[in-house]
Amino acid sequence: MTTDQPSAESLLDGLDDQQRVAAEALLGPVCLLAGAGTGKTRAITHRIAYGVATGVYPPGRVMALTFTARAAGELRARLRSLGAGGVSARTFHASALSQLNFFWPQVIGGTMPRLLEGKAKVIAHAADALRLKLDTATLRDVAAEIEWRKTSRLSIEEYASRVRSLPPSLTPEKMVDLQRSYETVKDERRQIDFEDVLLIAAGMVEAEPRVAQQVREQYRFFVVDEYQDVSPLQHDLLQLWLGPRNDVCVVGDVSQTIYSFAGASPDYLLGFGHEHDDAVVVRLEQNYRSTAAIVTAANRLMRDRPGALTLHAATGRTGPTPAVTRFETDSSEARGVAHAIADEIAAGVRPEDIAVLFRINVQSQALETALADAGVPYVVRGAARFFEQREVKEALMLLRGATINTAIEPLFKTVSDVLRSIGWSQDPPETRGAVRDRWDSLNALMQLAEEAPVGTTLKQFVDDLFERQAGQHEPTMSAVTLATLHSAKGLEWDSVYLVGLAEGLVPISYAKDAVAVEEERRLLYVGVTRARRALALSWSAAPQQGRSGQRSPSRFLAELG
Repeated sequence: MTTDQPSAESLLDGLDDQQRVAAEALLGPVCLLAGAGTGKTRAITHRIAYGVATGVYPPGRVMALTFTARAAGELRARLRSLGAGGVSARTFHASALSQLNFFWPQVIGGTMPRLLEGKAKVIAHAADALRLKLDTATLRDVAAEIEWRKTSRLSIEEYASRVRSLPPSLTPEKMVDLQRSYETVKDERRQIDFEDVLLIAAGMVEAEPRVAQQVREQYRFFVVDEYQDVSPLQHDLLQLWLGPRNDVCVVGDVSQTIYSFAGASPDYLLGFGHEHDDAVVVRLEQNYRSTAAIVTAANRLMRDRPGALTLHAATGRTGPTPAVTRFETDSSEARGVAHAIADEIAAGVRPEDIAVLFRINVQSQALETALADAGVPYVVRGAARFFEQREVKEALMLLRGATINTAIEPLFKTVSDVLRSIGWSQDPPETRGAVRDRWDSLNALMQLAEEAPVGTTLKQFVDDLFERQAGQHEPTMSAVTLATLHSAKGLEWDSVYLVGLAEGLVPISYAKDAVAVEEERRLLYVGVTRARRALALSWSAAPQQGRSGQRSPSRFLAELG
């Protein structure tokens, strides 16, 4: 072991009692019920690294699974810093796709079919074949139905017998015909979609003993993050990867199940102890993220809900009690929030430590205008991806070229010289606009260089950038974040503004039954628990477009206290 690699015992230092129990339970089935802000990523990365350091885990035989490329990239970075860089951390889809690329030529022959980047165009062609005209919203709804059917492991015939809420322009019979047509068009073009990747991978392991043996020889120990979001298809694939073994650790929080519409089911997390009667079940309830006032509000929202954990504030930090503000219009709400944020920044809060969260994307427009008018920098999460921006691509190519230079200079100077050559300067432009946006992107790369560990070489830095690019692990921009509640999951900020908390938005108007309303409750809980220091709640009485009468406040506000 190299001197800079942490010792096994030091990996347990700093863990609380329950995190330590989880880290030391290396074999057999383990379930971590981990509430928001309880350090679950720290617990699972230290657990894996401890297993590697003690020799229990050969790093090449460990697979950490999660649901987003960003989360997988973060896991890899943390594991590398803990001396467990040889451990694989991937999404379910990335793991399955890697297996398909390897086994397809052996099992089926030839090259693997082309992977669809999106379903909309194929669905449109399938609709044309049936002489159906579908608008963009309906195409999106049909894609969601296809994904739900496949992740639920239902055949088209089984799907036809289910009662589903469908777009107004499609009867159940037309939806079934459209899905059949979609599969036909896809097969004719020799294409597969993302759900097919999981289905085919599962089919290969299930039907081919040789494939099952190779897969199970490669990976022996599994860790699955966000287990409350696992679908029947992902659950079945995991069981096939495990085979007769039970060395699996699952991590999740029932209160953060917000993808039921996509086939996710918390039942697998809730039922893990029944599925594995010898499972070690650990509850992480010490919240290290938020003030006591925010934790209290979160607990009120989830009180008496099945499987909900009760959080206990461990930070000792004080902060304001979350307050509710009523506005007359959406634009006045946006202006009020923008002015409050401008005041925070003037008082010394960094823009990147502030977020505004909302239920649906269209709510972003008024906020963008208000923030721009107030001179506040912002980024919209889910808009243009950082590593797809022209200036970022240019910077990465130049930095890669600079690694060929034999001159030995400090990392900071080399990166600074490269970025200056394409327009970066130490001081930002005074005005907002395209020039400032370009500077913000280049400055984010400069900040990564400043934060790199002492001794990092340019090649190591550039390799890390390209790994970030592959995993869409974007750096933090010096700007306020605008994001939907769904896209905010897994993130946190000092100050969070939850806007639009009115009936029809939270809960959303199409949440008609008790099950759907409970999903909306959990979505709001995710938003509340993103805040570390301050939480502001607001709503507008103005009616939604196309509706009459004033809005009323969200039913959840009274429960938040």
